[in-house]
Amino acid sequence: MSVLAIYGGEKTCATVWPTWPIWDDRERDGLMAVLESGKWWYGEQVKAFEAAYAAFQGARFGVTASSGTTALEASLLALGIGAGDEVIVPPYSFVATASAVLRVNAIPIFADIQPHTLCIDPDDVARKITPRTRAILPVHLAGYVADMDRLNEIARAHTLFVVEDACHSWGSQWKGKGTGALGACGVFSFQASKNITSAEGGIMLTDDEELAEQCRSFTNVGRRKGGAWYQHFLLGSNLRMTEFQAALLLAQLSRLEAHTLKRQANAEILNDGLRDIPGIITIENDPRMTRRGYHLFCFRLDLNLLGVTRERFLEALTAEGVPCMPGYSTPLYKMPLFQRAYQGADGCPVTCPYYAGDPVAYTQVNCPVCEQVCQDTCWLFHTVLLAGEDDMRGIVAAVRKVVEHIQDLR
Repeated sequence: MSVLAIYGGEKTCATVWPTWPIWDDRERDGLMAVLESGKWWYGEQVKAFEAAYAAFQGARFGVTASSGTTALEASLLALGIGAGDEVIVPPYSFVATASAVLRVNAIPIFADIQPHTLCIDPDDVARKITPRTRAILPVHLAGYVADMDRLNEIARAHTLFVVEDACHSWGSQWKGKGTGALGACGVFSFQASKNITSAEGGIMLTDDEELAEQCRSFTNVGRRKGGAWYQHFLLGSNLRMTEFQAALLLAQLSRLEAHTLKRQANAEILNDGLRDIPGIITIENDPRMTRRGYHLFCFRLDLNLLGVTRERFLEALTAEGVPCMPGYSTPLYKMPLFQRAYQGADGCPVTCPYYAGDPVAYTQVNCPVCEQVCQDTCWLFHTVLLAGEDDMRGIVAAVRKVVEHIQDLR
């Protein structure tokens, strides 16, 4: 029998995996054109990217921002969400999903996730609605689209906004329409690790022209369309994107379609190969999700069957030549930010005097599915999915090898 690489055996995958970011003369030419134009600030390149990206996702309007985080904050402000309002969020996400709610002085309320999608559970969302609820903020985790049919149905029944955290879902589609304008609005990130990147940057998409203009005012120091340059109508901030960032993103966007389709095809090879391996739980696609823009390939471990921790499993899989990681290991409500909330003035903004809500005991929150997922889910970064089909089969072989030798890891 073969020996696990972690114990000196030959590793399964000798692949030199694709690196990130990917760029070529398109990025170089775009940057040089901006440099030589002398017009570096918030102009035609930004407008061109906003229009192109909105069209790519099937939305009418796009408003760029300095990051996905600030795009989310501006979107919540534009919807009028503020002090004392509750926004229902998932706990399995990057902190900005919840911190953006705090930044507008509203209250994040955590609803559990579904074990088979890793996205927010609509049934738990329905249970968490109160008279103070103003919005639902689903995350399309790893590019998997949350159940937008059910979430929009719940929102309509309770007159709520749905704001998509689409920061993992460039190219993902639900029933043929791109994420970002499946609810009131949605936001995307272009941070360094993202599927298209300008190192930092973000955008809000919507089909609502009035909402788009309100969001732009918040990102452009409170100016309004048609107003004088030094006329400020709202308490906005400077959240603008530069021409250099927009030039990079226009170049990145030119290859996003091909990359999205390649990632999707390679993910299918992985799912087909992994689903019958004992102890491996795959995340199967919903047929309503007509395209999935994988930011991550996720699979779960049956830890009781395997008899090892996820960290031990990943240590062995990494030794076999597969770049993998545990991802989010702590639910957001267990972060120090929330655990110390309402314990004193240093918990501000949660405890600021202008905060209008009653205290939320985040120390008492329990989302059991999320807690389990944080212990058993494995991630492969999106660049892995840009390798060849044989490399995907190599990953499957590596996982199978580790599982077949699992007793050696106990």
